Amino acid sequence: MSSKNTTEVIIGGKVFTLGGYESEEYLQKIATYVNKKINSFAAEENYSRLSQEMKNVLLDINIADDYFKAKNQAESIQTDSESRDRQLYDVKHELVTARLRIDTLEQELEELHRQMESKEKENRHLSAELESAMELMDRELQENEDGRKKEQEEKNE
Repeated sequence: MSSKNTTEVIIGGKVFTLGGYESEEYLQKIATYVNKKINSFAAEENYSRLSQEMKNVLLDINIADDYFKAKNQAESIQTDSESRDRQLYDVKHELVTARLRIDTLEQELEELHRQMESKEKENRHLSAELESAMELMDRELQENEDGRKKEQEEKNE
């Protein structure tokens, strides 16, 4: 645990000794804040006519107002931060899901490419067989036609 610090500060023109576990710089910062509040009220025209008790209550209310505004702002920032954290988590989850889907689609695409190459090879093989068969049929037709022509010529002779 840290040690207790004390420091002398001036608030409203009077010297006070502040003590706490915070740093001396922090305690001076608090005194400066209070002095700024007192000075802002002192600049008001009717402030000097108020009783000391009323001045103290006005200062207390104003500091409490600043506190609650800062607290609400901090809570709002916290809520925004939590909301952004949830959104970030959701986006990361979507990104992981999308990456998995991309990986699956890439694997499916590779398989389709393999199947396509296999079908193209089979198609080339069948095309070659078809061409050979057509050449054979053309030869046989030619031979048949040549044979008929010969028969015809022999009949005609």
